[in-house]
Amino acid sequence: MTEASCHDRIAAESVMTQIPHPYHLGDKGFISREWQKKLYEEYQMALWTPSRKNQKHRPSGAWEKWIQQKRKMIETVFSILVEQYRITEIRANSVIGFEVALDGIWLAYSLVTLGLVEF
Repeated sequence: MTEASCHDRIAAESVMTQIPHPYHLGDKGFISREWQKKLYEEYQMALWTPSRKNQKHRPSGAWEKWIQQKRKMIETVFSILVEQYRITEIRANSVIGFEVALDGIWLAYSLVTLGLVEF
């Protein structure tokens, strides 16, 4: 959680370094060759983003389609978590309380998705 005045790149870098993984997906707001280079050099992390239509160096159409499919899946999951599990309505008195509530929602979503329980 960050303040509203915190830039997305600062928050993203903080989260990505706390949860290290070599690959991350971002939207077009994260397109920056310099920033992506910094992430790779300092943390050995690759940030994959879709390209802009007017971008000089664009990846292949297959790559763009792959990124689009992954982002659509992520946006769909977030939409389900907001609409059905009311993830934006978590009220907690501490960060730990927020994390516990979020973990419970993730568990419920996972169990339903795996077909182990009915919603």
